[in-house]
Amino acid sequence: MARAILIQKNEQGYYVNLATINKDQLPEGDVTVNVTYSSINYKDALAITGKSPVIRQFPMVPGIDLVGNVIESSSPHYHIGDLVLLNGWGVGEKHWGGLAEIARLNSNWLIPLPKNLTAKHAMAIGTAGYTAMLCVMALEQNGIMPQSGKIIVTGANGGVGSYAVAILSRLGYHVIASTGRPEESNYLTTILGAKEIIHREELSSPSKPLLKERWIAGIDTVGSTTLVNVCASTCYDGIIAACGLAQGIDFNATVAPFILRGITLAGIDSVMCPYQKRVTAWQRLADIMDEAIIDKISTEITLDQVITSANALIKGKIRGRLVVKF
Repeated sequence: MARAILIQKNEQGYYVNLATINKDQLPEGDVTVNVTYSSINYKDALAITGKSPVIRQFPMVPGIDLVGNVIESSSPHYHIGDLVLLNGWGVGEKHWGGLAEIARLNSNWLIPLPKNLTAKHAMAIGTAGYTAMLCVMALEQNGIMPQSGKIIVTGANGGVGSYAVAILSRLGYHVIASTGRPEESNYLTTILGAKEIIHREELSSPSKPLLKERWIAGIDTVGSTTLVNVCASTCYDGIIAACGLAQGIDFNATVAPFILRGITLAGIDSVMCPYQKRVTAWQRLADIMDEAIIDKISTEITLDQVITSANALIKGKIRGRLVVKF
């Protein structure tokens, strides 16, 4: 028997509770993992609160992240005792996920936990930090270097935003952090390393198709009008990596920044990202991130606190990352 967050739907509606499951209920897979840590991402919070139709089938255990020890395996790639890491692949949406003490998974979704990264710190990074690293890699692949110019990060107090600021700062970039919580500027500057803070209201309302050039690149976690304005303020030949939709899924832009300034808009997907790219991103995170910074970005909770914490995350009351310890 194992404890799990279980989301169900019946004639009375959508509901979630902390339940007890057994191994016979687990979905198909060739590797079974004793989960030691998971996390709550924005997508998990949407699923738990029912604010968005994230869940594809019921009942469902949410949790798009997990790390743990292999306890059963019919895969030639993983053996009992191996430490493994998972992000995405529809886990927590259409296949039972990481917010449970045990998980049965497809071995193709897993990667080995980097040797210089603890299980706790891997989940403190989680999909948020991994997505941020994919964004940084996209900027680098487009030729953006620290001397290229300033980088904007939107939603900078959130999980992806926090890690984007921290990674870029540690790599020597000049980071402008956009946030709706300027009272937490010390977190963004002293802890994460941002050089400038702007209020999200500067970017969140409709404006002109082209604005003053302010940054050479950016990482946007917000979408909608914010992303439109970020693009409109990007310098010639710049690039924006888009990975989120906290403000909305719409993108009511013009082609002006693309054909008059030659900017690039790069979409970042962490869910179906190929194996080798995942391994590369996670190894770079393990090499770049300092454990003391990871600890300051994250807050550890228990499985009993997940439902309440998910509601707080949706309301914008959580800074950084929530790590779930089992």
